[in-house]
Amino acid sequence: MCGRFVRKEEKVLLESRFNCDTLAGILPAPEYNIAPSQDCPVVTVEGDRRVLGLMRWGLVPAWSDDVKIGYRMINARAETVAEKQSFKTLLKKSRCLVPASGFYEWKKLAGGGKTPYFIRLKGGGTFAFAGLWTVWHAGKDDELHSFTIITTSANELMSPIHDRMPVILHEKDEARWLDPELGKPGDILPLLVPYPSGDMECWEVSPYVNSYKNKGEECIKPVTSGHSRRP
Repeated sequence: MCGRFVRKEEKVLLESRFNCDTLAGILPAPEYNIAPSQDCPVVTVEGDRRVLGLMRWGLVPAWSDDVKIGYRMINARAETVAEKQSFKTLLKKSRCLVPASGFYEWKKLAGGGKTPYFIRLKGGGTFAFAGLWTVWHAGKDDELHSFTIITTSANELMSPIHDRMPVILHEKDEARWLDPELGKPGDILPLLVPYPSGDMECWEVSPYVNSYKNKGEECIKPVTSGHSRRP
């Protein structure tokens, strides 16, 4: 799964990296411990341009009568996303990019408890999770834009930590994922695969990250000197 992630880049860098325009509103400052229900920058297609706007993490389907459902829909499984009612229509026409700099996962310990790890592309850099988005109407004039992050099976780097990982798109595939003309499962499902483990790195971090209230750069600081490729 993916339950926390990091975004270090500010507005100008995101606009440049994803070749997009920012919609009205102020983007939040870089955050090192993004949690479900937070508003996050998300890239979508509007007409013939890419736009960057804020959406809440945790999908609230248009048919839902309770916004709290979003807490249970922070992720969608790649293996079933084309089949489940909540996601299959969105897969055809409402795909998005979720900019990130890394993410966290917690490894279960044999004696109980969990150890947090920070995972990113090797050497750092901005990338995009594959996401789906929608609009929920609470009333006539009140609407909520929300998104979910798609997950897949873990690669070799991730498997000692967890059996799932978020889908990280190769930069060359981002345009294909966003293309509104590609709506058939055969066009886009092949993109929802584990990112190559050789192009990623991870290291153990402090339990400081366990609290979503802790947002600073200390969250990604290694607990030991040097970066570990393997947990």
